Amino acid sequence: MVLATPVVLAPMAGITNSAFRTLCREQGAGLFVSEMVTARALIERHPETLRLITPGKGESPRSVQLYGVDPKVVGMAVDQLGSEDLADHIDLNFGCPVPKVTRRGGGAALPFKRPLFSAIVNSAVTAASKYGIPVTVKMRIGIDEEHKTYFDAADSAAQAGVAWVALHARTASQMYEGKADWSAITKLVEHLEPSGVPVLGNGDIWSGADGLRMVTETGCAGVVVGRGCLGRPWLFADLVSAFKGEDLRSAPTLFEVRKVMFRHGQLLVEFFESEGRAMRDLRKHMAWYLKGFRVARELRSRFGMVASLGELEYLLDQLEEQEYPLAVSEGPRGRTSHGRPVSLPDGWLNNPNEIPAITIDDSVSGG
Repeated sequence: MVLATPVVLAPMAGITNSAFRTLCREQGAGLFVSEMVTARALIERHPETLRLITPGKGESPRSVQLYGVDPKVVGMAVDQLGSEDLADHIDLNFGCPVPKVTRRGGGAALPFKRPLFSAIVNSAVTAASKYGIPVTVKMRIGIDEEHKTYFDAADSAAQAGVAWVALHARTASQMYEGKADWSAITKLVEHLEPSGVPVLGNGDIWSGADGLRMVTETGCAGVVVGRGCLGRPWLFADLVSAFKGEDLRSAPTLFEVRKVMFRHGQLLVEFFESEGRAMRDLRKHMAWYLKGFRVARELRSRFGMVASLGELEYLLDQLEEQEYPLAVSEGPRGRTSHGRPVSLPDGWLNNPNEIPAITIDDSVSGG
């Protein structure tokens, strides 16, 4: 799978619905992945799951991220996406570190069980090949420093025929703590070079310069951007510029940002078909959009409780024009969870070659 610009929007639970993807797509980058959906929920046609995979207007390619723990169920879900022409690209989630996923053996915990990981990826690739749909894998370095899985998992994925492997350069136990270890991306690039399977890097890309530096330092074929674009969809324009050898640093004034905020609200109303639900979803974005700007505490609080488009427009009109705070904006944002031991099923680490019984509830969701 070839992208015009080697920049991918990471799937983020509760964030990357079609409304937010639309804002990011308009900045010109390459691929924008849906929120993670579970394979079982997809084949059972849960209404909310079907909503999550619905593309925005003109969205192409249509990219869906799947989570699953049963090879058969994952294969059925991929077949459904292909036979009903619902996706042009499928990404498999093996990187989610949240406890409700890992304690059931899913997400970043699953690659430790090598046969199960291999079976899931092979099932997905086999099903997708009938429709010419590329499958990719996103994962972490491992469960923790003592249980690194990324080399073995990447080998299995490459042998299965994935289009690329994306590595978030943290372990699951790190969550989103500290700095990503870009040296792990370098090592994986070198490790997979004989196979010809590209590696994409993920972790701590806060600016266009960061994206270019990751590619230059690690040799990865592209970058996956997550938290850095929260409240900053224009980051993708900076990344496109950086990869073209230009030096664009978007610096929208507060009045320009407020136009994006209002449009985001409008797009969410279209997506949810409910103004109330759209505003509840928008609230978490308010602090990200306003980060670094001088906004009175009371007004910030009201943005965090906005209940209608009319109220949003009124509050936006209270903002005073300001220059963009570049020094503050191009830094960490979003989740900053502290590291902690990974929640795992009992005995999960006893034998990596064991095929566990598939008793995991495949309807869980994560980030």
